[in-house]
Amino acid sequence: MRRIWTEGDERVDRTGVGTRSLFGETMRFSLNDDAIPLLTTKRVYWKTALRELLWFLTGDTNIRPLLAQGVKIWTDWPLDTYRSATGDEMSAEDFEARIVADAAFAAKWGDLGPVYGHQWVNWPRYEPVGEGLFRRATQGHNQISALIESLRNNPGSRRHIFTGWNVADLDRMALPPCHMTYQFHVRSDGGLSCLLFQRSCDLGLGFAFNIFEAALLTRMIADQCDLHAHEVVWTGGDVHLYLNHSELVEQQLRRVPEGAPKLRILRRPATLFDYRFEDFAVESYAPQAHIPAPVAV
Repeated sequence: MRRIWTEGDERVDRTGVGTRSLFGETMRFSLNDDAIPLLTTKRVYWKTALRELLWFLTGDTNIRPLLAQGVKIWTDWPLDTYRSATGDEMSAEDFEARIVADAAFAAKWGDLGPVYGHQWVNWPRYEPVGEGLFRRATQGHNQISALIESLRNNPGSRRHIFTGWNVADLDRMALPPCHMTYQFHVRSDGGLSCLLFQRSCDLGLGFAFNIFEAALLTRMIADQCDLHAHEVVWTGGDVHLYLNHSELVEQQLRRVPEGAPKLRILRRPATLFDYRFEDFAVESYAPQAHIPAPVAV
């Protein structure tokens, strides 16, 4: 963060807010002994991140089930679409309430397009129907199930990969995937590591969720494959701070990290898709105060 803020290249970005950025950065986080990478210099709402990850694994792309759980981190994109299309400057609170209460309204305005979860568990497949024609298969390819089978049956493979970057679907997504490609590696001692490539990283807001969810997913996969979690390696393409996040940056840089949070998995269900919110507990997490900052849409 300090290096981006003091040495980063200042650029105009898609949102118009402007950023300072570095390109091609890597960090490593140990997962040994139940360690979990949770930022301690500000509060990370890990319960919200957990609910988001479990939602990804359902393949759902509508914000309605998230809002029903009080998770509002995806509201800005469909709300912006609604306002642009209708001219109605409905408040975020009213929009969210109507999404939860009105299934038809949610179906029309609450969907994000084929974002993360859809690509993870329902990547489109096409089947031949003759005369050189193809139709979309009813059930897409479940990359996560395939990954689990690959780790169980061929741990030495170098193809333990899933991705959300489906070029054919990018234009239909509310936001193309930022944390886009995950690769897994099994050590000879049974240690499972994850390499996450993130093409675009909002270090001030998004990163804390991204790295927690990558570590959480690695722990869940290790649990299902009779492995133990070893490490998350994070690589960012464009790693940036928004120019309107100066207060967040300056407060964070004045604070001193402390503590060693742990994540416990309390139950091993039949499949990766059967974990529930109450199956997880974070311990020894005593973060400093939350630092608010605006989201650039």
